[in-house]
Amino acid sequence: MVESLGNQGISKSEVSRICKELDDVVQSFKNRPLEGAYPYVWLDATFPKVREGGRVQSMAFVIAIGVRGTGEREVLGFDIGTSEDGSFWLTFIRSLWIV
Repeated sequence: MVESLGNQGISKSEVSRICKELDDVVQSFKNRPLEGAYPYVWLDATFPKVREGGRVQSMAFVIAIGVRGTGEREVLGFDIGTSEDGSFWLTFIRSLWIV
């Protein structure tokens, strides 16, 4: 894909640098304060295959989407875990409202 965009490749160190920058952006998003009211909140999960520790496994990717009184939707947060059990959901939901 990189070559189709006119680039001959990308070094491992460049990939690491880009991933670090993305990690910082994601953490800033996840740790931002949520302001205002969300009369409706949708929670959902899906199970993508994730490479971790040298092996591929299904992981639970969860997302919370809030709807404001105006009808505007906003991603409130997301997380990934090994299962979709009650304690994982509870921890995830609590993390949305901790400032």
